[in-house]
Amino acid sequence: MTTDESRVSLRRILQRLTASEAEIEAQELRRESAECGGIPAQQCSRGQLVSVAGRLRTVVYTPRTNLPTLEADLYDGSDVVTLVWLGRRHIAGIEPGRHLTARGRVALRDDRKVIYNPYYELDSPK
Repeated sequence: MTTDESRVSLRRILQRLTASEAEIEAQELRRESAECGGIPAQQCSRGQLVSVAGRLRTVVYTPRTNLPTLEADLYDGSDVVTLVWLGRRHIAGIEPGRHLTARGRVALRDDRKVIYNPYYELDSPK
């Protein structure tokens, strides 16, 4: 091992020791997202067709007067993308803490990234 390699590995160890739990979780989610072939949510822009992977933080059923919606916040370690299923009250497997990969076109709603009626794949529980 060269001196530069040992400095890099020592730097990584020190970063892991001084990082908060949230920072470590975000790093792991970014790594997992990249392994799944997902684009970092932070890099997604309006109108772009994307594939994002991460963990569902919240899942909320929003009753509307004419159209029920199921909304879930997907966090990949860089940013949050809200997944919205129109006309749905519940989807089996869509629950907080679940890992999934979602594909669709990004829209903006109240300056937040949203994918309406995304195609999705549930990842196996870890």
